[in-house]
Amino acid sequence: MAAGSPTPESGTRYGVNGEIAWASYPYQDQVVLVTGAGTGIGRATARAFLEQGARVAVLGRTAETLEEAVSGFDPERVLICIADMTDPDGLAVAVTSINERFGRLDVVIANAGASVPSRIDTFDDAAWERVRSVNLDAVIRLARLTTPLLRAGAGTFLAISSIAGLRGDWNQFAYNATKAGLNVFIQSLALDLGADGIRVNAIAPGFTVSQLTRERLDDPEFTGRLMDRVALDRVGYPEDIARAALFLAGPDAAYITGVILPVDGGTSASSGTPRPAGTYR
Repeated sequence: MAAGSPTPESGTRYGVNGEIAWASYPYQDQVVLVTGAGTGIGRATARAFLEQGARVAVLGRTAETLEEAVSGFDPERVLICIADMTDPDGLAVAVTSINERFGRLDVVIANAGASVPSRIDTFDDAAWERVRSVNLDAVIRLARLTTPLLRAGAGTFLAISSIAGLRGDWNQFAYNATKAGLNVFIQSLALDLGADGIRVNAIAPGFTVSQLTRERLDDPEFTGRLMDRVALDRVGYPEDIARAALFLAGPDAAYITGVILPVDGGTSASSGTPRPAGTYR
């Protein structure tokens, strides 16, 4: 790895230390649903909205991680929903419970995702079913269940996609295919729901620190190669994505819909050519 290139622990030099956004957003009394909220981007996003005064329903499969994600906030503003995104009945019960508890739903953050390394000669149908059912089928189902509530308040549906849906990656064709499908679904849904006042967008993160990526980021050789592709010379943090979500779901983005917004430190700006030697900070 080049001298001075970043590690996952060096976020403080880039001003990403801590979770509170620089800007203030009027989310008081708004109701937000975040799926996959127990860890990573989902956890950071749930906390970001809670910090801005929202009431937040966190959805995931593990009560312990969800409880930790919302620790320190007023329990009256929190609803924990235990459900698997691939379970239609469980998802329907969760949406119903949100409406019963809060009486409205203003923002949906469809964050839950799955990835299975894939090579065409060894990938099996069960693995494809798992990746597709979480990354695409469940998001479509969630949109169908929540649209009536979002329509009542001209709300926002925001998916956490990936720049993997914009280009290919080695050994990830299944993940990339489902994220590409998600991106076009979001664009089409934006067209269908725009007349109802519902805005539909997606954030496409680049390589972001999480439990799934930590092992690879701990490898100096991999991190050095990764930095060849990232203009801002650091990996992403969950809070980077959460702050983009605060903006896209808020009133300052009132004329933005159908957008797939890369939040990737400039990764997708590259044609793939490595940066010249000696240009790391």
